[in-house]
Amino acid sequence: MRYVACVAVLAVWSAGSAGSFAHPPEASGESGHFLHAEHWSHAAPAPIDGLALTHAVTLGHGDHRYESVPDWCKLPFEGPMGNTHGGLVVDKSGFVYTNTDTARSIMVFAPDGTLVRTFGHEFVGIHHMVIVLEGSGEEAVEFLYAVHLAGDAVVKFTLAGEVVWRLGVPAESGKYDDNPGAYNPTSVAVAPGGDIYVADGYGRNWIHQFDKDRNYLRSFGGPGKEPGQFQTCHGLGIDTRSDTPMLIVCDREGRRLQRFTLDGAFVDVVATDLRRPCAIAFWGGLMGVAELEGRVVLMDKDFKIVSTLGDNPDRGQWANHGVPPEAWQPGVFTAPHSMNFDSAGNVYVQDWNASGRISKLQRLPPDRDQ
Repeated sequence: MRYVACVAVLAVWSAGSAGSFAHPPEASGESGHFLHAEHWSHAAPAPIDGLALTHAVTLGHGDHRYESVPDWCKLPFEGPMGNTHGGLVVDKSGFVYTNTDTARSIMVFAPDGTLVRTFGHEFVGIHHMVIVLEGSGEEAVEFLYAVHLAGDAVVKFTLAGEVVWRLGVPAESGKYDDNPGAYNPTSVAVAPGGDIYVADGYGRNWIHQFDKDRNYLRSFGGPGKEPGQFQTCHGLGIDTRSDTPMLIVCDREGRRLQRFTLDGAFVDVVATDLRRPCAIAFWGGLMGVAELEGRVVLMDKDFKIVSTLGDNPDRGQWANHGVPPEAWQPGVFTAPHSMNFDSAGNVYVQDWNASGRISKLQRLPPDRDQ
């Protein structure tokens, strides 16, 4: 795996710097912080995780092989990236958005791994994100939906970092009449028709559905171990690989994936005995699953595992937030919390880690001889 260690030291940068820099062209204004080229230093100390920055590893097998990308993530400030306990998404131009629990709440990297800007500084503690293309044709625009765990809300941003709206506690559901503070959302998904689904994964394990105008529609799931219930509904995704879109739910502590209609009706349990699935993403016929216990799996349309990436043989590092950079290994994950694909099928993985860890895997051509 070509491996992204976001602990490289390049220069000191103030998170309060502002200016104009790089893509997207509309990304300007007070909500986004940009990096001036003059703040950069060409003389950088050696990164903590030197092996990861120089050593490429191949992983996966058959039609689903990848190579790690050493030194992909370039940070223009001293010290670690910051605690990564959030999401990771890629826009149509290949820019990568990820989260830290610092004032750099949403960090945006160019396709070459250069950090170009940050935004959402007033929303520290974002847990999950999804990019949605809204509109059609030349009028279509991408928006970023983010779950602000620390603020118990979903926030919709433009890619420039401007807040469009905020969706808070679903009082209409009646699930929090006794204690609105029990609502702790972890994930959001948006259906093709615009309906919004919010998972209360760290709260009472209900999924709340709203229409495109944020009008409350229904709640489904709830706590429990039976099919259709959740022990931790941590991650959501809309599966459009078949003619009928479905909602997939990562029931993390249930170690399974469950499938629902877009009206909230339980369909089936599509995968069991997983390693605490946190988040899912789609590319073509593949679904990637970030598993907190040290691996990422790729599944086909029938939810069969077709490739395993970064499987960690050291169980002591599984779901271990405190693994230090010097203990990281190229091609091996510790606690995948989020993953995603770009348009070319390359894979990006965020580990849950106190120092902050983002990895890029370059997709390789299918090997027909394996």
